[in-house]
Amino acid sequence: MLIFGLMFFCLLQDQFDNLEKHTQWGIEFLERYTKFVKERSEIELSYAKQIRNLSKKYQLKKNSKEEEEFKYSTCRAFLMTLNELNDYAGQHEVIAENLSTQITAELSRYTQELKAERKSHFHDGRRAQQYIENSWKQLESSKRRFERDCKEADRAQHYFDKMDADINVTKADVEKAKQQAQMRHQVAEDSKNEYLTYLQKFNKDQHEHYYTLIPHIFQRIQEMEERRVGRVRESMRVYTEVEHKVLPIVSKCLDGMTKAAESIEPKMDSKQVVESYKSGFEPPGDVEFEDYSVSMKRAVSESSFLNARGESRRRSRSKLWPLLKRNKGTGQEDYSHLPPEQRRKKLQAKLNDINKDIQKEMDQRDALTKMKDVYIKNPHLGDPDSIDPRLEEITQSLEKLQLEAHKFEGWLTEVERKLLEKGSESQRTQSSHFDSQGNTPLTNNYGQNRESPDGSYTEDPSTETTMQFKSRSTEFDDEFDDEEPLPTIGTCKALYPFEGQNEGTISMAESEMLYVIEEDKGDGWTRVRRNEDEEGYVPTSYIKLFLDMNAKGAKTYI
Repeated sequence: MLIFGLMFFCLLQDQFDNLEKHTQWGIEFLERYTKFVKERSEIELSYAKQIRNLSKKYQLKKNSKEEEEFKYSTCRAFLMTLNELNDYAGQHEVIAENLSTQITAELSRYTQELKAERKSHFHDGRRAQQYIENSWKQLESSKRRFERDCKEADRAQHYFDKMDADINVTKADVEKAKQQAQMRHQVAEDSKNEYLTYLQKFNKDQHEHYYTLIPHIFQRIQEMEERRVGRVRESMRVYTEVEHKVLPIVSKCLDGMTKAAESIEPKMDSKQVVESYKSGFEPPGDVEFEDYSVSMKRAVSESSFLNARGESRRRSRSKLWPLLKRNKGTGQEDYSHLPPEQRRKKLQAKLNDINKDIQKEMDQRDALTKMKDVYIKNPHLGDPDSIDPRLEEITQSLEKLQLEAHKFEGWLTEVERKLLEKGSESQRTQSSHFDSQGNTPLTNNYGQNRESPDGSYTEDPSTETTMQFKSRSTEFDDEFDDEEPLPTIGTCKALYPFEGQNEGTISMAESEMLYVIEEDKGDGWTRVRRNEDEEGYVPTSYIKLFLDMNAKGAKTYI
């Protein structure tokens, strides 16, 4: 468990605030589930309609912030439980009483204990952080004192040398200057020893902080979260057992709820938190000793605590991989605002829906036709002519749907053809990256570091980024040949360095300011200009845009 806790810390050591938010959300979820069971016990006194209304009330709303929560097994189990509620009817008062005593009261008590435990863990974490910060301040103070005392010792030594060389100075003054120099040297030596002591103390405190205290705190937080998830799982199991005792006729629904409760896995939920917030940053290394006692070589070292952390960030940043964000587009009917592969999926899904509607209309038409034949053969059953208006309506609907299907089939055929052409071009490009033996690839090893600026990963950056930009570059080749340059619509600042090695891209240095001449069209690239002769595409995720709001359709991206 300690090893797993250390792994948990190494992945989340710089995500303390996110863990605090997540554990708070866990308590809120527990309170929400407790409230749900309480309201359910009250509604049990009524009929199935009231239970269905409760289920509808707690259902996930589309495009809400709660959608992200349902990646956890507890949330998914809760959603499955709500879906089963729609089949309930004829509830009994005993259900309400059992739910209230066995779940609501127990979870309310446990929630209060969980709040106190969570508060204690994060208090310990903040206290540990404050302690290491104070230790760092003591180290900085002793270092500055050491530097000051060394300078004063140098001045005292120079003064003594000057007095000793002056024949007009009395021996008493020379002796006084000598004693002053010796005293200053002793003070500087004491400051040096004090600096060394605080340096050793800080390095020890830092090692204990990052490898003992914080990992143990994170481990206790993880165990607390797993107990919370396990308690929700147990509560959901009790919830179903109460139903089984009173309502055997709904055993099938209760079995579904039991399955939902059993699907909760604390370890998997904990792992999901790790995957959501991990960044991979390593703890800072030890601070190096800076010796100010050598007067001719004394200089402020660049290996201080803050610079070491800054250097670590620069090393980590050099490994960043662009996270190509895609805009949702403006919702054109043919989905032309989407990238080709996404467009193909959308068109295929839309075509499938239309075909289902066509089949439904055809089934209705066949049923009405058979009914009309029955009426013709048996006039006493009904008037055959009464069916004609409905048949005509269905025929018109079928014609519209078939035209719609033909239209989407055309768009789908077009995008599949373009994807096939791009796939062939990609194969030719890829084959050129191999040596004459056909075995060893000559491309670089981008796949080794696939971290995006926010710590996530791309699936296959060496292929995906090249293909995305290649599509964009091919689509806009003609624009680079325009005789008149595109107007500037704003400026941007480079957040990270970028080496534009592909055709159509442009290199940029960190913090460099460039002119924006074309916004991101959904493929993750923005067109910029450095001067009249240099322009090209850069990753949108690598820059901060400041677009001119007076320009047509201009927006601001951060």
